[in-house]
Amino acid sequence: MTKKPYLNALAAAIYVSLVGSLFFFIPRWVPANRPDTVFAPMGMLSLLVLSAAIMGYIFFAQPVQLYVDGAKQEALSLFLRTLAAFAVITILLLALAIVL
Repeated sequence: MTKKPYLNALAAAIYVSLVGSLFFFIPRWVPANRPDTVFAPMGMLSLLVLSAAIMGYIFFAQPVQLYVDGAKQEALSLFLRTLAAFAVITILLLALAIVL
């Protein structure tokens, strides 16, 4: 990603918003009386793995690169600032969910 923690946190929030919207709108597009198949759990596990990979890239790619390049303090700072920015976004989203 970038060396800008707010941009990284925003990218993570956009990804989470897209996945959340998908789960919100799928029941409106797919009939509820469909039979259960093995594909639903397979799809959910695949989404979990994909999400872990995407979020890992967003949060860790640049800090790991900085760490490997010897900028250990900058790497830790970038990771913690990205994490803090994402925590603020998460708190705001949870507050909106409670209020609305």
